[in-house]
Amino acid sequence: MNPNYFSDLNVQQKDAVMHTEGPLLILAGAGTGKTRVLTSRLAHIIDQKKAFPSNILAVTFTNKAAKEMQVRIGNIIGSAIEGMNWLGTFHSIGAKLLRMHAEEVDLKSDFTILDTDDQLKVIKEVIKSINIDEKRFPPRYFLSQIENWKNKGLPPEKVAKNELDMIGHEKSIDVYDKYQNRLSRLNSADFGDLLLLPLELLQKNESLLNKYQRIFSYILVDEYQDTNSVQYLLLKLLSQRSLNIACVGDDDQSIYGWRGADVNNILNFERDFRGAKIIRLEKNYRSTKNILGAARSLISNNKDRLGKELSSYKEDDGDKVKINSVWSADDEARLVSDEIDKIISKKENLNNTAVLVRASFQMREFEDRFIINSIPYRVVGGPRFYERQEIRDVIAYLQLVANPNHDLKFERIINTPRRGLGDTTLRKINDAARRDDISLYDISKKIVHTDELGGTARVKLKSFISMIDSWREKVNKIDHITLTELILEDSGYIAMWENEKTPNSESRIENIKELIGQLSEFQSLSEFLDHVSLVMDVENDENSSKVSLMTLHSAKGLEFDYVFIPGMEEGVFPNQRSLDEKGNSGLEEERRLAHVGITRAKKYLFLSHAQNRRVYGNWTQSIPSRFLSEIAPEFIEQEMIYSDYTQGYPSFSHTNYNQKNNNSQTALERLQAIGYLDNLEYDDLSFSQEINVKPNQRVFHTKFGYGTVIDCDNDRIEVEFKTGKKIVLASYLELVNND
Repeated sequence: MNPNYFSDLNVQQKDAVMHTEGPLLILAGAGTGKTRVLTSRLAHIIDQKKAFPSNILAVTFTNKAAKEMQVRIGNIIGSAIEGMNWLGTFHSIGAKLLRMHAEEVDLKSDFTILDTDDQLKVIKEVIKSINIDEKRFPPRYFLSQIENWKNKGLPPEKVAKNELDMIGHEKSIDVYDKYQNRLSRLNSADFGDLLLLPLELLQKNESLLNKYQRIFSYILVDEYQDTNSVQYLLLKLLSQRSLNIACVGDDDQSIYGWRGADVNNILNFERDFRGAKIIRLEKNYRSTKNILGAARSLISNNKDRLGKELSSYKEDDGDKVKINSVWSADDEARLVSDEIDKIISKKENLNNTAVLVRASFQMREFEDRFIINSIPYRVVGGPRFYERQEIRDVIAYLQLVANPNHDLKFERIINTPRRGLGDTTLRKINDAARRDDISLYDISKKIVHTDELGGTARVKLKSFISMIDSWREKVNKIDHITLTELILEDSGYIAMWENEKTPNSESRIENIKELIGQLSEFQSLSEFLDHVSLVMDVENDENSSKVSLMTLHSAKGLEFDYVFIPGMEEGVFPNQRSLDEKGNSGLEEERRLAHVGITRAKKYLFLSHAQNRRVYGNWTQSIPSRFLSEIAPEFIEQEMIYSDYTQGYPSFSHTNYNQKNNNSQTALERLQAIGYLDNLEYDDLSFSQEINVKPNQRVFHTKFGYGTVIDCDNDRIEVEFKTGKKIVLASYLELVNND
């Protein structure tokens, strides 16, 4: 045993390590050394012979965290780590329990764990058997619902009718039940079952529950704020005997509500575990005083929190947080790029620099600008913008229209979305193309008039070729933006993602919208495709020093010297979904996400917002995020607008915003309150008509579709569209008869 596991711990950390009996919640703020406390506490329990390593259940959320904990504990307690049989993620521990008692839940110990593709195949079989239209309700829709129920700890028989959401299919519970029966016959389980089935096992078998309650005399849980209902129920059951459960977490970093995490698990810890002690770790070893002051003042606006006051271990205040107001999203990318050039000029390692965005669609402008400025970068937690599946698919459609003899693109989209032209048909087309030494497109035009394909495949291939030909005829007749929208509609590609109805599909649709918006920056389709080819040709050497470009969710647990958070605008961050929700839960999670982003910064923090963003090729005015006004002014250094084209356009003013902003105001009132609409000029816009628009009036916009007027201010109209609230010019609206 290494006797130095207490060394260098501060007072609060030592208290957390030494308090071994009874329920304990360690509220560990960002950068306060929670992992060290967790591992030191575990070592202390073993050192004091309070439990054997095999009697400790230590749960993490990622395999990386589990391995890190193993290494740290091994450095302290040496070979005793070999006896720690119950250290791992929730799912790995659940799988271990399940394999030991598989027969109790109608499985065998050698059961298979299905991946997503296998799950979708099973669901597809189920919905086909009960005559559900797969085009209207695709398998992925039901899978999302089933995963949600499993996260809540609900097997099919416990799902109440009111669990079905407003757009839920009336047979969803039936699909769930038949899906589970099918998995049992296949001797298989999905990832949700690795938690749900052990819970059912312990709830139904009292002797087994008593056994594991005796085995686990101590339970340690990392990232408790990220637990969902089924994880909470498992922990509650297993800890009832000893009550020695210690959970480490931070309610201010609970940002995964969209995937089932319930912040109430940590907020209600004292209620759920009577006699619980709470120890707050508030000494931050990462960030400067100004950065922590900004984070502290922002998060204090959340009502649902246990509360703590982060303070910096560092003596100096550090640089103030910079808020930059720019004219457009392009200017924002240029500003960030220029700031990074300054970092490069100081010979600093770019691995210590990160750009954190709220949504992946924001990455495109930064990637383009980094390539232009020769700034090396990596996308963390996902592919680069142009490498994303949905972007590659759309570009494949466009490249095939520009060049129908591009066989690789033909193969990519011939059955995307599914149109009954699968591998067998494609193999026959390829064989015929090699025989005649022509392209797949050309041979397809020939064999739709022969008997080489079956009747059904021939009809579907003919329809596909006809679509391509119709798009090609329009290349020189309509603009390339309208053509792209037409392709996405005719092909059913955008409908495919809309019908999926999952958070992942929503992100893909946002990326597609960003790509369409980008088209307006180019004169023609060919010019755009040339640009894409140049961008895709950029090498990506992962071993070199690079800027990290990632979403804020991906940044959790990381730290950087320089952090840039662009897009601090209403509707972007906080996102529109949180603003449209009833109650404050969505908005509070967005604020926690902002808090996470801010506390990633060690030395320098740059926040920015654009006054205008291009949506579907049209400029829309943006309102500075309310989060900017919630940061106390003493921690801020506000910078001038970055653009040569913005003379006379006001930027974010902390004083005006703080005094006049009201969360209950409409978007238009918020614009007026901060002086954002003052002195705006529209010299380059021509007004096509004079219309009298009133609140509640139904209107139509050529890009956003149908909507309802919320508020009016002369020619600036706030409208609720399906895509969210927008402020548009009256001249671009058409009145719709309310009858």
